[in-house]
Amino acid sequence: MLTLTPDERRALRAQAHPLKPVVMIAQNGLTAAVLKEIELALKSHELIKVRVFDAEREQREALLNEACEATGAAPIQRIGNILVLYRPNPELHRPAAEPAKPARRTSSRPEAAKKPVPTRSMPAKPVPGRRGVARNTPARSLKPRAKTPR
Repeated sequence: MLTLTPDERRALRAQAHPLKPVVMIAQNGLTAAVLKEIELALKSHELIKVRVFDAEREQREALLNEACEATGAAPIQRIGNILVLYRPNPELHRPAAEPAKPARRTSSRPEAAKKPVPTRSMPAKPVPGRRGVARNTPARSLKPRAKTPR
């Protein structure tokens, strides 16, 4: 079982707060299938929540310790029916390999590489009713507004 300092445990509790339970332990208890699911969840997420149904406080504490022993995880927190487990996965923190840069192609004509390449962008089409677009009709009527009596 992994051991953590109180500061690390506090930080992990804060990270686990918004998480939803990903594994459920029901009436059959901690079976091989449940342990396999916990193992898969720890491998992909590192920090998981487990919900326990139909168990008393002592049973939940025993389930937490048993799950941590079986998976090599650290118990972070137990609040009510929710257990929080953590096991670091070094594969998730490995820096990604930089993509290989393509080899530069040299041209036989050095002056061709210095000329700018013409673009083929089309001029923007005018959109009726938009500002800044030339229109054939004025935006407002040329007649003065009639004032309403107050």
